[in-house]
Amino acid sequence: MTIKLLAIGKTDSSQLQELIEIYQKRLQHYVNFEIELIPDLKKTKNLSEDQQKEKEGELILKKLAPTDILILFDEKGKQYTSVEFSQYLQKKMNSGIKQLVFLIGGPYGFSNDIYAKASGKISLSKMTFSHQMVRLFITEQIYRAYTILKNEPYHHQ
Repeated sequence: MTIKLLAIGKTDSSQLQELIEIYQKRLQHYVNFEIELIPDLKKTKNLSEDQQKEKEGELILKKLAPTDILILFDEKGKQYTSVEFSQYLQKKMNSGIKQLVFLIGGPYGFSNDIYAKASGKISLSKMTFSHQMVRLFITEQIYRAYTILKNEPYHHQ
C-alpha cells in the first residue's frame, strides 16, 4: 500500500519542512509514503469561500485515481489515540487497497464533491492548527503508527 499526504499550499517554514522531511525519510523503511502539494489558488480576492472550496476541490479530484481511498483531515472527524490510529492503518493495509490518500484542505475546508468522494474523516484535535503544522503532525503520527505496529521503542504508553 502507498500512503499519500495531499495538501493545499506549500510549507513556508524551512524548520517545519526539515522536520517533515525527517519523518518522511524514516517512513520509507515501512511504507511507500509521499507528500504532494497542490499550489495555492491565485486571485482569490474576488472568490467567495464556497467558490474557493469548489476550485480547490476540482484540483484535488484531478490528483486522485479512481481506486484511491480518500480520508479527510477535518475538525468533525473521528479522533484516535496513536495506538488506535496504528490499528486503523493496519486495517487499511489488510483490506488490500492500493493507495490511501490523506487530505489536508485549504483554509475554508472542503467542497461538497470532496466530502462525497471521501471514505472517512479524521480529526487531530478539537484545537485549530496551521495547515503547515498539521503536515508535520500527520507525518509524525503515521511514522509513530508504523513503529507501534512493529513493536519498536519509539512510542511509550
